[in-house]
Amino acid sequence: MTTSPGAPPGAPTGTPDASAPAGGARAGTLSLAALSCLVVGSMVGGGIFSLPQAFGEATGILGALIAWAIAGTGMLMLVFVFQTLAQRRPDIDAGIYAYALVGFGAYAGFIAALSYWASAFLGNVAFLVLVMSTLGAFLPAFGAGDTVPALIGASALLWGFHVMLLRGVKEAAAINTIVTLAKLLPLALFLVIVLVALRGDLMAQNFLGGERVAPQDILEQVRRTMLIVVFVFLGIEGASVYSRLARRREDVGRATVIGFLGVLALFVLVTVLSYGILPRAELAALHDPSVAGVLAAIIGETGRVFISLGVLISVLGAFLAWSLLAAEVLSAAARHGVMPAFLGRMNAAGAPSAAIWLTTVTAQFFLLLTLFAESAFRFFVELTSVTALIPYLFVAAYGLKLAWTGETYRDERREKRRDLLVGVLATISAAGMIYAGGIKMLLLSCIIFAPGTVLFVAMGRGRRLGLFSVAEAAAAAAILLCALVAGWALAVGAITL
Repeated sequence: MTTSPGAPPGAPTGTPDASAPAGGARAGTLSLAALSCLVVGSMVGGGIFSLPQAFGEATGILGALIAWAIAGTGMLMLVFVFQTLAQRRPDIDAGIYAYALVGFGAYAGFIAALSYWASAFLGNVAFLVLVMSTLGAFLPAFGAGDTVPALIGASALLWGFHVMLLRGVKEAAAINTIVTLAKLLPLALFLVIVLVALRGDLMAQNFLGGERVAPQDILEQVRRTMLIVVFVFLGIEGASVYSRLARRREDVGRATVIGFLGVLALFVLVTVLSYGILPRAELAALHDPSVAGVLAAIIGETGRVFISLGVLISVLGAFLAWSLLAAEVLSAAARHGVMPAFLGRMNAAGAPSAAIWLTTVTAQFFLLLTLFAESAFRFFVELTSVTALIPYLFVAAYGLKLAWTGETYRDERREKRRDLLVGVLATISAAGMIYAGGIKMLLLSCIIFAPGTVLFVAMGRGRRLGLFSVAEAAAAAAILLCALVAGWALAVGAITL
């Protein structure tokens, strides 16, 4: 199971046990309203606080609406795929990377697990940058989270959480409640104040994002927003996991759709209404978290302080959640033979110590890159999104494969046709969003996958396994080639961070 960049995850079990009786000890306890709220809480994370600046930099209102429509449709299809797989393959419970393993072989499962882990620790790096950037509004030495003092502060937080995790610290219900309130209350106040202060002339001025904008310009604007949109939707599969707790079975689909549409509406409102407070150029120049800057433009520094406090609590809570997730992904994959066995070892406190150490050290390395990135937060948001989309693509493709082959469907022709259509749309959407993210991020992600491929080969030799099929060998060669190209491009300055 996973959750969004703001929701505390549990162990990455991927799909719920659909075969569990409805009247089990933990089942059948949530009403439709309570279940819908859980879905909302699981999806709203730290990324939402940076939407005004990210969209203001890329597009106007029209482009923003198109971007949310495209991404929202694609992500909803992915939600339906997760629900279908949970019902049809409840035996696959080793994490969402297991769909790639079962559907497309050992190497695909390994890459999906590696990519999923990368998205978790890269998301944490983005969180740390956002924390330092938030403090930078009051302590200029922290800048936009990309200065030496910010690096020192972020590293201190990283290793502080590392010590907590090694002691077996788990998120408590009280922490979850505080984090959820810290996210939703400031956003609710923000929307109320913005609605009162909204200026129609600015909305009209910002509609196209410029005085003379051609249709192809709008499409390019939309493309530039895709990865920030994906980032705020990360953990979309958590909706189907939570929905299994419905009091009534028919509430499962309803809660997922209601919760998803509610979150989508929140994202759209925060994005679009901000265009009615400041001109696009001023939105683009805001310091992250930009929601604080928009509110400060209306009610002064009090608004900035209020939002900033909410961001700090929310993001630090999310950081703990995703630290647990990153380590658990490695640990679970190791226990199922997808990762090296040593990563599954537990210490005396019951924490996956080797996985925690590897995750922390790797995150520290990427934190060092904040000193060289043009926009550290945006860079890590985009890299996180690309690495998260890869296992999502495998999930969508497996859902498509299951419906195409008819496995588990028997005589259910209508359901098969429906799921085939959903699988096609989800697969196209995931692939399209990876493409929209640009070749740069895909190449940089291969720098992570290339050493992993070498590790995969070493694991296979150690267990005397057949290494690659023809298709897997081609994929591995492509990854290694892309990693070499990315390294060369970084060395000569053709690609910058």
